[in-house]
Amino acid sequence: MSTDPDRTPETTAPNAAAPEPTGQPASDPYPLPEGEGVVPAVKRARAKTRSWVTRETTGGALLIGAALIALLWANSPWREAYFSLADTVVGPHWMHLDLSLADWAADGLLAIFFFVVGVELKQEFVAGSLRNPKQAGVPMLAAVGGMAVPAIIFAVVIAVSGDTTAADGWAIPTATDIAFALAVLAVFGKGLPAAIRTFLLTLAVVDDLLAIVIIAIFYTDAIHWAYLGGALVAVVLFGWAARMRRMPWYLLAPLAIAAWVLMHASGVHATIAGVLLGFMIPAIAMHGESDSRTHQLERMWRPISAGIALPIFAFFAAGISVVDAGGFGELITQPVALGIIAGLILGKLIGVLGVTALLTRFTPLRLATGIGVRDLLPVGLLAGIGFTVSLLIAELSFPGTGDVASEHTDGAKVAILVASVIAAVLAALTLRWDARRARSADMNRDGIIDEIDEFIGDPDDVNR
Repeated sequence: MSTDPDRTPETTAPNAAAPEPTGQPASDPYPLPEGEGVVPAVKRARAKTRSWVTRETTGGALLIGAALIALLWANSPWREAYFSLADTVVGPHWMHLDLSLADWAADGLLAIFFFVVGVELKQEFVAGSLRNPKQAGVPMLAAVGGMAVPAIIFAVVIAVSGDTTAADGWAIPTATDIAFALAVLAVFGKGLPAAIRTFLLTLAVVDDLLAIVIIAIFYTDAIHWAYLGGALVAVVLFGWAARMRRMPWYLLAPLAIAAWVLMHASGVHATIAGVLLGFMIPAIAMHGESDSRTHQLERMWRPISAGIALPIFAFFAAGISVVDAGGFGELITQPVALGIIAGLILGKLIGVLGVTALLTRFTPLRLATGIGVRDLLPVGLLAGIGFTVSLLIAELSFPGTGDVASEHTDGAKVAILVASVIAAVLAALTLRWDARRARSADMNRDGIIDEIDEFIGDPDDVNR
């Protein structure tokens, strides 16, 4: 018998009034605890929405939808309204935060995305796929190759064209959009070994890390060291507060905002603050908690990143007026556009597969059981989907002068969109082919029966 003094004893009297509905299932003998069951329907709806937004396929769909809306609006008779909205300035002037909505999306909302990236990186380095360098060595080095080769191809194209003003865009084709890539893999790669997804995830995480380093080093004009020092102090204090028994949001939120504001004022791109803050979150369970704080904060912020921050950034970044720029053909044939397309589609594929083949042939490093270099062909193509970070680097590479945009900006953005679509389609076709071939017991055709226990998607997909 329960001894809880707050619980009213149950009655079996025949004339007892029936209890009022509580919103609980009929099989539940007790009502929801106070504070959790006041609006159970709303809580269930919120949980379903959070689950839906955090699906890999949903994140990619929201990005595509936002980009398409922006493209259609920017090339419609009402395009002036779109650009007027993007150029609307809000924010306090005395803090140098009087930014346009497009800049707020790139500098502010995208910091949320980079915070989630920082949290993921911390988790992977401490307890994930990057914990063991020997195990993660191949995808980590493949990520380096997948960034170096596209940059070289871009540089060669620009050098041959003689358009030296476009040379600053060398880093544009080096990035991989992890949300898009994982969404395509989740839809078309069902039934393939889970090791392929692990390889792609590790590669994309390292790719994000290197892209952050590139932005911090190569796309920072002048550094105001006093502001940068203040930002780092705020980051350290944030890390201290994140280790308290109960994470105090009344401290964490102001410290995070202060770190972002000071980083923005320092001249370093403000999104770097998001990464540093993410790295400061403990990747272990603390004070008797059942889950690490990186996992807790990732679950909290990933829906905001995938459902709000990234789509809004895509909406403002992908709005290119092809009509005003002289037409699609004019933009896509620019040297900067050709360099980006060649870098993302060919460079990524050659860099990822080439480095992987060399490592597995001439070093002790090996791929996971059940997959070979040939099975990574779709991964090399997926790496060519360079959307979010590529668009950001394009804006940093060609900032323009005053209110006048650079002549290369629109061409670079069109090339990113075209290359990403081509890479996604080619990857989808390859994944479908490989998913059918995965029924073979010797998928990598090395003469050894593969021992594959985990697959992408539902286990039933393996036998379809």
